[in-house]
Amino acid sequence: MELRFESRGSGSPWVDTVWTCASGQVAQMTSVAGVRWGLLFWQQDGRAYAGVTGPETRTNTAPVPMGASFVGIEFAVGTSLRAVPTAGLVDGGILLPDATSRTFRLDGARWETPGPDDAEALVARLVRAGIVVRDSLVAEVLRGGDPAVSERTVERRFRAATGLTRGAVRQIERARTAAELLAGGDPAADVVAKLDYFDEPHLARALRAYVGRTAGQLRAGGSGAIALDVVSA
Repeated sequence: MELRFESRGSGSPWVDTVWTCASGQVAQMTSVAGVRWGLLFWQQDGRAYAGVTGPETRTNTAPVPMGASFVGIEFAVGTSLRAVPTAGLVDGGILLPDATSRTFRLDGARWETPGPDDAEALVARLVRAGIVVRDSLVAEVLRGGDPAVSERTVERRFRAATGLTRGAVRQIERARTAAELLAGGDPAADVVAKLDYFDEPHLARALRAYVGRTAGQLRAGGSGAIALDVVSA
């Protein structure tokens, strides 16, 4: 049985995606590189858990709690937790203490555990409390602005806020988009042209490094569980 991912975008400037997943009998999955940190809530065998997830710079094989249901919030690039620098979360995460089906503990306070429909309400409360913050310069750069500071300052602030360089963010996001297009039925040659890869071998290397699938595997589906909300053609 594959992982059953469902995701939606968000109208909140602080949130990129809200997703749900049921693991069934899946014990491991292919993780996919991603540029965002997040909050993750799951229940398994009547127990509740909560954690903070970090950006991932590469694909890997990751264990999955079997028979669990998950709700995840992926935050917009440039946001961060006041108490935990995003750089410290890269390729890792934190299990939050004392989680129940109703509440979890974060930054010294208890908060209501959200469902997929009230994720933004939780985030708004965290923002008002100053627990989730954002670097305004990074936000301006991401909107296409040209702040009146040196390129070195922009890169330093960007890395401090995201844990990644701007180049790494572009490469990972492009590979994820390529995977979605391929899984949706686009030919590899069209994806190369659409996303400005140099050639198909260049695309193949990016997929291998960041997604853990070949173009053919993405087109065909199967090949085991993967942490990506894609639907094969």
